[in-house]
Amino acid sequence: MTSPLRIVFMGTPQFAVPALDALVAAGHNVVAVYSQPPRPAGRGQQVQKSPVQLCAEKHGIPVFTPKTLKTPEPQAEFAAHNADVAIVAAYGLILPKAVLDAPKHGCINIHASLLPRWRGASPIQHAIWMGDAQSGVTIMQMDVGLDTGAMLKKGTVPITQQTTCQQLHDALSAMGGKLVIEVLENINSLSPEKQDDAQSNYAPMLKKEDGKIDWSQPASRIDCQIRALNPWPGTFTTGGGKRLKVLEARPEAGSGPAGTVLNKAGHIACGKDALKLIRVQPDGGKPMDFAAALNGNYIKIGDVLV
Repeated sequence: MTSPLRIVFMGTPQFAVPALDALVAAGHNVVAVYSQPPRPAGRGQQVQKSPVQLCAEKHGIPVFTPKTLKTPEPQAEFAAHNADVAIVAAYGLILPKAVLDAPKHGCINIHASLLPRWRGASPIQHAIWMGDAQSGVTIMQMDVGLDTGAMLKKGTVPITQQTTCQQLHDALSAMGGKLVIEVLENINSLSPEKQDDAQSNYAPMLKKEDGKIDWSQPASRIDCQIRALNPWPGTFTTGGGKRLKVLEARPEAGSGPAGTVLNKAGHIACGKDALKLIRVQPDGGKPMDFAAALNGNYIKIGDVLV
């Protein structure tokens, strides 16, 4: 490795943790960690620190949790770290120009997409939902735009017909830590590549209603939606006035009016082909297989799901 760099790390969720661990393991001097403030979470709504804050505390690194970086005070505090570079991974706050320009080598982002394919808050989910054949990580020099900066390094991961959001998340998370170390080893001789804006797509923050299944869609498309949006916001449908979460399914042959429960094997007619329900969860109930849902009268053959 080149001589250790003074680094400010900025991240919040579990996705960013492997990168922070990798920087510490590589011998860099992580002088500060920035993360979203502790917030209520879980059923008990107890205030919890972010995964990145917990990781930083484990390593004995000072943690900063400003609510904004747009005012002079936090900007001066950030500049006072005298960092060589800031590494950003799913931090959750917009970085103003004063922050982007403060470190010697600026701010470098670990983005979970093969830019410019998916910019925005949910690139992992959209890559699966839209049926992409691959995803990956782009290490990017940040600018004032939304994921528009020059690309420094990429790594790819295939998306199969079985890939789930959690599986892709974990693969990209681990890859991000590896790639950012490689970029830092060549920090003084990087060759940034400009993005082609015409090839970009926006992946907005997901909402609960994004999980509603439209049975008029082809079974293959609904399967992508289910694998992309579980565990959050989750995919759901309604039959007989009862809401049912769909946790796992697979496309199979079959036909009928869209949304119709065709048989006890769990085949649901779609706009094209059918979707076999494997694991479901009734509102207020536990996850179960389709046979258990049928026996529990949560769903009946002939129901039309909407």
